[in-house]
Amino acid sequence: MSYDWRAGGVFYQVYPRSFRDSNGDGVGDLRGVTEKLDHIAKLGCDGVWLSPFFKSPMKDFGYDVSDYQDVDPLFGTLADFDALLKRAHELGLKLIIDQVYSHSSDQHAWFTESRASRDNPKADWYVWADAKPDGSPPNNWQAMFGGPSWTWDARRRQYYLHNFLSSQPDLNVRNPEVADALLGAAKFWLDRGVDGFRLDVVNFCCQDLALRDNPPRPHNKTPHKPNLFQWQKYAYSQPDTLTFVARLRALTDSYKDRYLLGEIFDDDPLARQKEYTDGPTRLHSAYSFVLLNAIEAAPSLFIDALSGWNDHPGAPAWSFSNHDVPRYATRMAGGDPARTRMLMALLLCLRGGVYLYQGDELGLPQADVPFDRLQDPEAIAFYPNTLGRDGARTPMPWDANANMAGFTSAPDAWLPLDPRHRALAANAQERDAGSMFAFTRDLIALRKAHPALNSGSWAAVEAPEGVLAFTRTAASETVLCVFNLGDNNARFAHAALNKQSLLASGGAGIADGAATLPPNSFLIV
Repeated sequence: MSYDWRAGGVFYQVYPRSFRDSNGDGVGDLRGVTEKLDHIAKLGCDGVWLSPFFKSPMKDFGYDVSDYQDVDPLFGTLADFDALLKRAHELGLKLIIDQVYSHSSDQHAWFTESRASRDNPKADWYVWADAKPDGSPPNNWQAMFGGPSWTWDARRRQYYLHNFLSSQPDLNVRNPEVADALLGAAKFWLDRGVDGFRLDVVNFCCQDLALRDNPPRPHNKTPHKPNLFQWQKYAYSQPDTLTFVARLRALTDSYKDRYLLGEIFDDDPLARQKEYTDGPTRLHSAYSFVLLNAIEAAPSLFIDALSGWNDHPGAPAWSFSNHDVPRYATRMAGGDPARTRMLMALLLCLRGGVYLYQGDELGLPQADVPFDRLQDPEAIAFYPNTLGRDGARTPMPWDANANMAGFTSAPDAWLPLDPRHRALAANAQERDAGSMFAFTRDLIALRKAHPALNSGSWAAVEAPEGVLAFTRTAASETVLCVFNLGDNNARFAHAALNKQSLLASGGAGIADGAATLPPNSFLIV
């Protein structure tokens, strides 16, 4: 690569439960991922982000880790992981893996020991607190999946903190022994050859020491999320987390060409993204839910997100879909194929790292999962006001004519296959020059070929209402990117259109130094 993959690379997120099942049990596994790495290489991606495959009771499908240094038998063995890593590197793909350091499973040996008494060697490895005099929880914090963030433990006669499920107790990362143990887990995987980590809710690793109540906030449009009734002033995003991040960065930097990507969830996500990537003791890159939660793709959304990064020492990362949100083809594009393509082009023109979620390159819509097939504890708890995580996690369609579209040889899978996905299967799209797969592949190649697009600066350009225009500039070139996000035809004039080298067009035309852009069309010049 002629550019820094850590700052401008294109990564493909694999959710292994749903990617490819190699042994016929209806659940994807590591051997299945290895079988299909060629698909990601054909797309032209720089690397893979592999979601959790560690030992876990699977209450939150792998984000509740019971052993940080082993593979859950559901997914295979350490030897299977080593084979996957070897094959990825043979194909020229970097491999980063999830690490979940803010909490563990309640079935982790650390928690079993910690909850046994108040004076055992791991008594302070988790966040414990006494009840209030009336027996109620220590404060008003609310968990992401509903209800208080505290659960009473009769053995210790104390409450323990959990920002997610009660089976996901929060680690006390301020404790140097805990930090050492987590760094030991990171070293285990770095020694095996992984290229870096995606750090799950990294800003959740420390809480306010005084456990002060969060202040109330006005009710918003998602009242089924209890924690959104509060400003998260004290539950996370505490300065001490950056001390742990600095230790993790120092460890990572002791290896050659490794990478730290952070997931940020915060009341002020863009500011927190920048804080966590501000300098050589912070993360290389971070993403937030600014674009992942967006429903209306308005120009202001992207201008606000991209502003202020040019002189920042770290890099942003952007994605429209992942395993936690409804697929962008439905959520942002409303099921319109032209809008789905335009938004893919927009994503691949942004400054910073780009993350494609499995199936986005096929244009998969959000799957319909009936209530009796839901698996996600959040979806079940908040039904029918679910965020739709199960609908984004259904099986990947590989072969339109095969059983379960080639995902598994079993008659069914852990989540149902949406019939609409079968017609969009990868094998047909890989052979079709007009497919969404081919469109995405060509855009990735365009991004990789032009320094302005893979590593250049970003600047907004004045444009008519509904139109997003910006330039990407490197030493040798400037690329103008124009997208009609509105509902009406638009006319856009710019000096570059008089002597342009047209790189890509999604239905827009150029004449006399101006572009005519129908809705959902774009130009890259």
